[in-house]
Amino acid sequence: MGRLQPTLKRWYPELLRHAFLIMLAAVMVMPFIWMVLTSFKPANEIFSNEINWLPGHWALIENYTRALTNTSLIRYMGNGLLVVVAILILQFLVSIPAAYALAKLSFPGRFAMFICVLACLMIPAQAVAIPWYLQLHYVGILDSYWALILPFTLSVFGIFLLRQFFIGIPDDLIDAARMDGMNEFRIIWSVVVPNSIPALISFGIFSVIAHWNDYFWPLIVLNDQDYYTPTLGVVDFRNAESGSDYGALMAAATIVVLPLLVAFLLAQRRFIEGISTAGMK
Repeated sequence: MGRLQPTLKRWYPELLRHAFLIMLAAVMVMPFIWMVLTSFKPANEIFSNEINWLPGHWALIENYTRALTNTSLIRYMGNGLLVVVAILILQFLVSIPAAYALAKLSFPGRFAMFICVLACLMIPAQAVAIPWYLQLHYVGILDSYWALILPFTLSVFGIFLLRQFFIGIPDDLIDAARMDGMNEFRIIWSVVVPNSIPALISFGIFSVIAHWNDYFWPLIVLNDQDYYTPTLGVVDFRNAESGSDYGALMAAATIVVLPLLVAFLLAQRRFIEGISTAGMK
């Protein structure tokens, strides 16, 4: 008993810390669990005064069938996939060379440019929405995939995150590649990128989640439903006149969230590695 008390005293703070984290995680995941369980319920149970976690009568097939047939949800998800992949590729093409230049090249004004990147991180996307809208209107590409893609090709967060990771790549490796006759662009794509997979995956997850879930910008630039993204498609189940179909709405929301959840679970080890490594620079 005497040996047990010091052991408990040593592990007590750790147990409290884990208990707090478990409770915090439960609070965070509660809305998702409620969304999924609501997608299993019929309308009379959703609007019931009693709170029941599990449905008394399962309406899973009916809700998910309406979610997939009442609107073009599959098309909207295809649009979302096209948009997020295009944005991610363009962001890589811009952010990787820019981050490499800020991390490994010496040139006048490098520090000032990095300060500008940090300053841009503090500008919310909503603050530049009107200028972007006007420019796209003058060019004539509103209501198109380009209107969803072009404003996000430059990611200052991507430049910052990758720059922090690239700093950790040994300069000797870069110098050896230069001695072998590689130019800077070949060094980027043949040396730096293969050694930065965790950071690229981390940034990729941030980018995909942000633009897959984006509701504000598509709502502004789109009128044609052929270009709707998943978030706009989910809103189709809300109707102020006839009442919202919450069962189908929650089913559609579950379908939209599921690809993100699967992608994160598959890449979580690399994601954590990339964030932790970049954060130590």
